[in-house]
Amino acid sequence: MPDDDLPENSAQEPGRVTIRDVARQAGVSITTASRALNETGRMTQETRDRVRAAATELGYRPNSIARGLVSKRSFAVGLITNDTYGRFTLPVAAGLSSSMADRGVSVFLCAGEDDADRVQANIDAMQDRRVDGLVIAGKRIDRGLPFDLPDLGIPVLYANAACPPGAIGFVPDDRQGAHMAVSHLVVLGRRRIAHVTGKKDFEASALRVQGWEQALAEAGLAPFGEVRYGTWSEECGYDAALDLLAPGRAERPDAVFCGNDQIARGLIDAAKGMGIDVPEDLAVVGFDNWEIFAKATRPPLTTVDMEFLELGRVVGHTMLDLIDGKDVAPGLRRLPCRIVERRSCGGGGAGADT
Repeated sequence: MPDDDLPENSAQEPGRVTIRDVARQAGVSITTASRALNETGRMTQETRDRVRAAATELGYRPNSIARGLVSKRSFAVGLITNDTYGRFTLPVAAGLSSSMADRGVSVFLCAGEDDADRVQANIDAMQDRRVDGLVIAGKRIDRGLPFDLPDLGIPVLYANAACPPGAIGFVPDDRQGAHMAVSHLVVLGRRRIAHVTGKKDFEASALRVQGWEQALAEAGLAPFGEVRYGTWSEECGYDAALDLLAPGRAERPDAVFCGNDQIARGLIDAAKGMGIDVPEDLAVVGFDNWEIFAKATRPPLTTVDMEFLELGRVVGHTMLDLIDGKDVAPGLRRLPCRIVERRSCGGGGAGADT
């Protein structure tokens, strides 16, 4: 709610643009200006647009305290994550924030490890701020909070984290992303496609294996050997390459689908050290599109982008619907990934040299 709903003795900042200024600029009453900016009341679209244009021109910013007092809202959403490095959560947060900016909603981020006391303290802090909603974000899709979350009386959404029964969650579609990566290799003419990935107990690992197997089956191809599990590291990829590409092997793969970009980079380094040309002799696809690895790999890495920025936007729009009282069906939504073509499969795309 605009500034003029503050008590008469409330101080205004010198030079601050008020709702009165906006109303005067638009040629409407203060009440009409207020309703136009808050998307309430009945008026023509032309009037609403004229008020918004005047607010933009004058650089008007609603007083969040006044809005909160009148609407009983904080115009803030909390985001709690155990991803202290920020690799997965920061793009989610960016998408979340961008989707809410036009509604004047801010995002407060709290990061911590999987310590129950610390997580509870973060939730308590969010409640003290009287946030309008809460997003639980993680660094793996099969892990959530270290305890059952009680009813907080506000909407709660889960992003790239385990979604409890009856809740609403959003994760990348790992199986679809893997299927797309392997299908891309098949289209390029590769037939002996191996898979090297991270830890076996990750749900994402299992889903990516399923995508690998499905794409090969659809192409009438058999998997090249067993899945090679390891750690999510360059060392894992390097060691796998030393075995898969060993000179004494009767047959070597002509492509490898890797469970993440670090594994792919380690595998390419080992292949090059063994005199194997990438992509001429061996095509490689990663998973994550972590640009610090993908673009710095030589050759630059074709990889699967999990579209965390878009996932954050979808979470934000869903949160706004819940805050507005709209019905949203519970359940887990798997959002599509996309492939980013670079040089490690040959050819490349728009991002091939960057």
